[in-house]
Amino acid sequence: MAGTCDTKGAELAYVHKIIAEQGIAAALVDVSTQPHRFHADIEAAEVARHHAGGAQAVFTGDRGRSVTAMAVALERFILSRDDVGGLLGLGGSGGSALVAPAMRALPIGTPKLLVSTVASGNVAPYVGPSDIAMMYSVTDLVGLNRISRIVLANAANAMVGMVRAPAPSLAADRPAIGLTMFGVTTPCVNQLVAGLQGDYDCLVFHATGTGGQSMEKLADSDLLAGVIDVTTTEVCDLLMGGVFPCTEDRFGAIARSRLPYVGSCGALDMANFGARDTVPPQYRGRNLYVHNPQVTLMRTTPEENERIGLWIAERLNLCDGPVRFLLPEGGVSLLDAPGQAFHDPEADEALFSALERTVRQTDRRRLIRVPHGVNSPDFVAVVLEQFRDVMKVD
Repeated sequence: MAGTCDTKGAELAYVHKIIAEQGIAAALVDVSTQPHRFHADIEAAEVARHHAGGAQAVFTGDRGRSVTAMAVALERFILSRDDVGGLLGLGGSGGSALVAPAMRALPIGTPKLLVSTVASGNVAPYVGPSDIAMMYSVTDLVGLNRISRIVLANAANAMVGMVRAPAPSLAADRPAIGLTMFGVTTPCVNQLVAGLQGDYDCLVFHATGTGGQSMEKLADSDLLAGVIDVTTTEVCDLLMGGVFPCTEDRFGAIARSRLPYVGSCGALDMANFGARDTVPPQYRGRNLYVHNPQVTLMRTTPEENERIGLWIAERLNLCDGPVRFLLPEGGVSLLDAPGQAFHDPEADEALFSALERTVRQTDRRRLIRVPHGVNSPDFVAVVLEQFRDVMKVD
């Protein structure tokens, strides 16, 4: 359990008592940044010492800086433990922001429950690519009342249930692999799943920013045996200001884990925006395609594709595991196929050439031009061949 005992001591003690009465060992971790007299199993000073700059980097006297630093310290503290069966946190907006990074750092599957005053709004900044469960507190967390007692008791019992009756083992009869997909690469991925599901548990992630992060979270958690990253379109949105961006750490988990990896240029012909009237002014004269009333696609130019290729290549160069990155010369999406709205061989060639100039190719890291479109059965056959090849590499 984690929370600020200076302001949430009564609530934390109440939840701790309910959990302890059911025979579950629970340690209350204080992450307060102000002095107080409430006793916790693990005091704030102990947590603060886990900050790279020591406790003095946390207890600065400036509330904003102290809370930010304590969040870093708590994450490092949690990762230093090997006995975390679950993590339950309580807080308002500040307390939720303090505890959530530690929850996101835990592996997928470890129970994580955050009771928060902000759980009925946009929770993406708190949950990110993790499996955090958030419960709205209904009333503010200022002492115990007839509502907060019920909500907090439900939270305590939910955590007890998750810890006492864990989900079945993640180990299955087939190793798990991650695949990325977008609407315009769906035919490719559907064919890949059909060709691989007899040997692998295929986990498909929608490439909407969080989808790519979720896949890489599983890679960092050692829950994937390999990755088929057909759809790298989130890079377009990061660089062009679209609504489905990846983070600067895209491909980072592949580099850290050294997982067998086959990637491609899927949907690098487009950046995503909302409804047409939300497209930024500087882009309104561009080649736009209304995918649906809520999504408008913008065709990337040769200059933008060169920038995208350089960005991806620099990150592929950090990957020392077996890597194959495929360049579909027949089109990188359904819309980039001959005769379609985004067909632009010049823009595609700018992308491919930037990758070829920049990627340092080795026996383990290769670029492969494929004379087919990304959704064609012939391209899928090459992906399957290359994936089976990288899965054999030591």
